[in-house]
Amino acid sequence: MLRQHSGEALCRRCFVRSVERTVFKTIRRERLFAPEDKVMIALSGGKDSVALTHILSVMGKAHGKELVALTIDEGISGYREEGLEISRKICRDLGVEHRTATFKEFYGYTLEEICALAKEKASPLLGCTFCGILRRRLLNDAALEMGATKVATGHNLDDEAQTVLINILRGDVDRLARLAAKPSVLRQGFVPRVKPLRYVPEREIAVYVYLKGYPLYERECPYVRASLRDEVRDMLNLLESRHPGTKFSVVGGSNRIFEMLKGSLAESSIRRCVRCGSPTGREVCRMCEVLSLLGIDKKGCAPAPDE
Repeated sequence: MLRQHSGEALCRRCFVRSVERTVFKTIRRERLFAPEDKVMIALSGGKDSVALTHILSVMGKAHGKELVALTIDEGISGYREEGLEISRKICRDLGVEHRTATFKEFYGYTLEEICALAKEKASPLLGCTFCGILRRRLLNDAALEMGATKVATGHNLDDEAQTVLINILRGDVDRLARLAAKPSVLRQGFVPRVKPLRYVPEREIAVYVYLKGYPLYERECPYVRASLRDEVRDMLNLLESRHPGTKFSVVGGSNRIFEMLKGSLAESSIRRCVRCGSPTGREVCRMCEVLSLLGIDKKGCAPAPDE
């Protein structure tokens, strides 16, 4: 493996050790986990969450960490089935508890049905917008229900660099300030999400998963090509090919921005959504906001956090 950004040439064994070392260093440096944590892994069956599950299972066995993996079935026919199969097999092989949650059970609609409703009502929102908002809500509520103290996601270096640029393009300073490996401000009712793969490039994760003998998710989500993220991904990949290290620079710069802005996060107040009662920084939470555009009323779906 030749790393263009650093000039390193690594053999198979050294490459695998290097990826794992990067993740373990991130966990230690950012203090992502405490000894008493129960960690819920957001496992989609894609390469990033597969790598994360493998590495955390090694860590869990060494340190007695309690792990449970959750796979969300959004209801995308011809796409999600493969991820569910991969997720179940990997958890069986690694001895990690595995659970499944579905949009249909939680919201009453699959993502396909939600997108069809959005088309009927001429909503400007895209499938990725609905999916992102509803997945985040379901992950948090499932973590609360399971008593998890941390949610580990498979966001890699590419994902983080893309998110930084997207928030800059949208002028969303509040979201930009929250792009850390671990949130510095704990908010009641929200289970902290941590990102152990934050400094590992997407390409390296794909190679790592392949070398570990795990199957690679062969299908692409049918909604991804319509998103702004897809355009930003292509732009960043072009810049990275011409200027190796660009993605590391973007994420490193966001860390410095976060340090300057994190003081303002402590001042944000958490209220209760007037529709569903869930914790939110707004009068109406994002889940209720997007569902109300479609005429879907989902009241009281979140377990109330301990007062």
